[in-house]
Amino acid sequence: MLTRHAQQSLTEQLVERFAERIRARLLAPGARLPSVRECARQQGVSAYTVVAAYDQLLAQGLVEARRQRGFFVRDLVSPEPPGPTPQRSVAAGVLGEGVQALPSGSHVNAAALIRGMFHQASNKPQPGSGVLPPDWLETTFMPAAVRKVTSTRALQESSLRYGDPMGDAELRRVLAQRLAALNIRVLPQQIITTVGATHALDIVSRTLLKAGDPVMVEEPGWSVEFARLDALGMRILPVPRLADGPDLAVMQRYCEVHAPKLFVSVSVFHNPTGHCLTPGSAHRVLQLATQHDFHIVEDDTYGHIAPDHATRLTVLDGLQRSIYVSGFAKILAPNWRVGFLAAPPDLVERLLDTKLLATLTTPSLLEKALALCIEQGQLRRHAERIRTRLDAARARTVKLALQAGCTFVAEPAGMFGWVDTGVDTDVLAQRMLDEGYLLAPGALFHASRKSGTLMRINFATAQDAAFWKVFARVVGESR
Repeated sequence: MLTRHAQQSLTEQLVERFAERIRARLLAPGARLPSVRECARQQGVSAYTVVAAYDQLLAQGLVEARRQRGFFVRDLVSPEPPGPTPQRSVAAGVLGEGVQALPSGSHVNAAALIRGMFHQASNKPQPGSGVLPPDWLETTFMPAAVRKVTSTRALQESSLRYGDPMGDAELRRVLAQRLAALNIRVLPQQIITTVGATHALDIVSRTLLKAGDPVMVEEPGWSVEFARLDALGMRILPVPRLADGPDLAVMQRYCEVHAPKLFVSVSVFHNPTGHCLTPGSAHRVLQLATQHDFHIVEDDTYGHIAPDHATRLTVLDGLQRSIYVSGFAKILAPNWRVGFLAAPPDLVERLLDTKLLATLTTPSLLEKALALCIEQGQLRRHAERIRTRLDAARARTVKLALQAGCTFVAEPAGMFGWVDTGVDTDVLAQRMLDEGYLLAPGALFHASRKSGTLMRINFATAQDAAFWKVFARVVGESR
């Protein structure tokens, strides 16, 4: 909160608060600042103080004033030319109302979205976080595995030359066994290790696509994926994600009008809704892929906390048109950055070429340590403990969220909840930052950044009753 007896004036404190959030990309380019009157009410200061603060932000080039509309955050990375932002494609009329085909360069700032992932609003549990709490991930077997692979001899053998461009052979072998348990039949030669799942997705995009190509992506969906594809110049085709899978009617129309090259899907415990794909929907998606000649990337990032029998496109497809992507950041060690992809044999060499151009190889020491953790069953037992703990956290969080006046627009499942707060969550997110909490407003999960009343919560980090007490108070003040 602003302090009247601090060394800085109230105006200086307000300027510093907004400037920090703009530079950290917590206020995204194009975001509207609260009106002078509303900001004065929220911060408990005079309108004169707010006007003076906004003037300083203008002078620093952080915001711009728009006549009769208010103050908006400037894009510090790539200022856009004046004029309205295109919101619909020329084919929107063909596709129908509510179906948008966003052109490349649709004003999604990739760096803005990614930097927000690393901002720690306070030491309080962060309900908008995308990862499990560190204490959930603490293990004894991980340090032991690292010590074993970094013995003097092993360290010299692994570090003094480049590793296998495909990735550590032992890790690829145990990954093939793990995939076989999911009924995904794949040889170690079809697996390429990557620097996390995001790197795997990037390799696929750079291999199969060129700037301007249309790509179908589920919406709501992972904000970084929208931003990453946009930064590569792809034409994003948002496909509404329903309870049983993607909206097949929308996919059909996209195929007829745009001839997409790729479909990116999170089949199991979809982020942010928690939905899981049904067999019927999966079968129809694969029919569309065959009929209209596009590839499918299945991002199974949350597969470690899901039942093995959950429906996966790659199981039904047998890795013909599909590419399987996963990693270990959510379940084991975010900073290890170990991911992988499994691909059809005819694509492996092309995908490997792309990896070589970007990273040459991936660090084999952590890959060897991970192979030990999988081979000895430690990762499996760890995942079972996480699932049990997450089930309890989910039950507690759902109860607290309902008591605070939220409603779930998707059946609570997996790691994330998709909730309706009843108020604008872009505005709410800024208010909650003042209280030390980082939210994930619904706009982050839409390709065109549509503001609304939805937000994503992390069941593991949102089970704090103190957060929901503050949340209810701030929501009440916002109505």
